[in-house]
Amino acid sequence: MAGESAIRRWLPGVEVARTYRREWLRSDIVAGLALTALLIPAGMGYAQAAGLPPETGLYATIVPLLVYALVGPSRILVLGPDSSLAPIIGAAVIPLTSGDPQRAVALAGLLAILMGAVLVLGGLLNLGFVTDLLSKPIRLGYLNGIALVVVVSQVPKLLGFSIEGVDLIHEIRATVSAIAAGRVDPTATAVGVGALVVILGFRLWRTRIPGVLVAVVGAVAVAYFLGLSDDIPMVGALPHGLPAPALGGLSWSDVGTLIGPAAGIALIAFADTGVLSRTFAARRGESVDGSQEMRAIGTANVASGLLGGFPMSASSSRTPVAEQNGAKSQLVGVVGAVAIVLFVLVAPGLTGYLPTAALAAVVIVAATSLVDVRSVVAMWAMSRVETGLAVAAFLGVALVGVLEGILVAIGLSFVAVVVHAWRPYRTELVVVPGVDGYHDVKRNPTGSRIPGLVIVRFDAQLFFANGAIFDEYTRRVVARAPEKVQWVVIAAEPITGLDTTAMDELVELDQYLSGNGIRLVFAEMKDPVKDKLRRLGLGERFGPDHFYPTLDTAVGAFRGEASR
Repeated sequence: MAGESAIRRWLPGVEVARTYRREWLRSDIVAGLALTALLIPAGMGYAQAAGLPPETGLYATIVPLLVYALVGPSRILVLGPDSSLAPIIGAAVIPLTSGDPQRAVALAGLLAILMGAVLVLGGLLNLGFVTDLLSKPIRLGYLNGIALVVVVSQVPKLLGFSIEGVDLIHEIRATVSAIAAGRVDPTATAVGVGALVVILGFRLWRTRIPGVLVAVVGAVAVAYFLGLSDDIPMVGALPHGLPAPALGGLSWSDVGTLIGPAAGIALIAFADTGVLSRTFAARRGESVDGSQEMRAIGTANVASGLLGGFPMSASSSRTPVAEQNGAKSQLVGVVGAVAIVLFVLVAPGLTGYLPTAALAAVVIVAATSLVDVRSVVAMWAMSRVETGLAVAAFLGVALVGVLEGILVAIGLSFVAVVVHAWRPYRTELVVVPGVDGYHDVKRNPTGSRIPGLVIVRFDAQLFFANGAIFDEYTRRVVARAPEKVQWVVIAAEPITGLDTTAMDELVELDQYLSGNGIRLVFAEMKDPVKDKLRRLGLGERFGPDHFYPTLDTAVGAFRGEASR
């Protein structure tokens, strides 16, 4: 049992292999092959964006996919080079290269190793709890934001031109300007739109034949037979070579220089990966341990750096493609990695006939599957505050950046928690004829008070921000009572804790009530809170006779005293 538990914790892929179902195989292979068409151009493109040779992008795809299949807890997450990391990698590495491409590869590999080590250490220290801060509103806003960013980035490719955009607004403006300037390529657009129609048509047709594969193969065939390779943008032929160590010429000074950027990239990569992993797991009715995910991403990065790759993370554009094509397990990543290797060895020139517009269509369809307007509408009906958090995450991710958007939404979540705790729900409890117990007067306005008794409920722990509110509210309820109040009973079951500031407020309230001939008692207070009162030195002021196990016993004690 201990051994099986260790395997599930450190090698989840082994456990998946043990329980693998035969009916998953076809879906995983199809999804892996469909994914391959996107893995190749994405890897090569992001490597070039980081100022590195294109083959390093393939190595940073092949190796992490194989490693993550063994150590990764998510069954659907697709790893690889990422657009948010590429410019940071370039900024950290290129100034240290002196124009030497081999040194650039070595430094990028070292950066991946250091980044991975940071993440592995964080996972071992169980710092993955940060994913617990990623509430449903944040995940919902994140996915819708990512969908918008990805779709906007692919529209120019679909129409046969390229743009330079630093953020969403600039990309939209640049795209509109290019369209207005007549830069749309009719041939590329026809190929891209045709691929869109094929993918959507096969989906509506509900056939078992994957529309993505049909669209990609069809686009390659059209480009080849019509001789379009020189007329419209193509992915390009694959570079030769397989993953291999490339860390020569490094020194300890390089480690010192890159450790800071490595820590920053680790934060960005895990923030993005944490949201994506948890969100897709939730969509599939699964759960992912944040610390385990952190260790897995770190291990995959170390392996990438050791074998000629560079820092990478989960992909928000390639993961939806895997999901849309029926991915069931980590075997999808293995199929994708093996397929890239086979392409490199057997037919590296085939992708020279793959139109970029067709790939853009694949990404756009996959990204639109992330859009979830229905959940936003449902959330609006349930909670305006949570809807506001979802909108904040959406706007942050779409307009500022993935990490910034997530951090803004998490910060707003903390603010919402503080506000809720600062001004929690509070009410007076009354008796409702024919109904047992004591009930909220706001929900039961026809209820009646017990003469001489006030029962107050405060639905939060008492701390520095709300102690005065508790004191003020209790005094106000007492002041508006129609008859002389003799006892105040605090229905303390919802109060889960208190601090020294709240303790002072409690003492002041007791002094005020005592000065007016009113006794303050507590019903259903939790033992840990009582212990806290004693540790804070209030054991003498609030002795055992101030506490009652239930509201009924407190009310009974009051009735007994009042009848004397």
